[in-house]
Amino acid sequence: MTDDLVPFDMAAMLDSDEAITEYLSQVLADGDTDELIRAVGHVARARGITRIAKDSGLGRASLYKALAPGAKPRFDTIMKVMRAIGIELQAKTAAHP
Repeated sequence: MTDDLVPFDMAAMLDSDEAITEYLSQVLADGDTDELIRAVGHVARARGITRIAKDSGLGRASLYKALAPGAKPRFDTIMKVMRAIGIELQAKTAAHP
């Protein structure tokens, strides 16, 4: 029996604005910073790294480095990438327990 499994690629699942919005909303709700950075990376790959690098003003290598596992990018870097992928963050009052 041969192992014909294809590695899972989250970026391939992010094929619509709705899928991207739902994915990022869920990651933000979970509150894990490292997961958010990974998620932004998945979305950037889904939208096209070259285009996102150009639209964000970052070089491709810098973008890959900023979104790599374990990276600690500056907040302004993440905001540049979010704008380039067409996502805006909004604040809302959290429900109190």
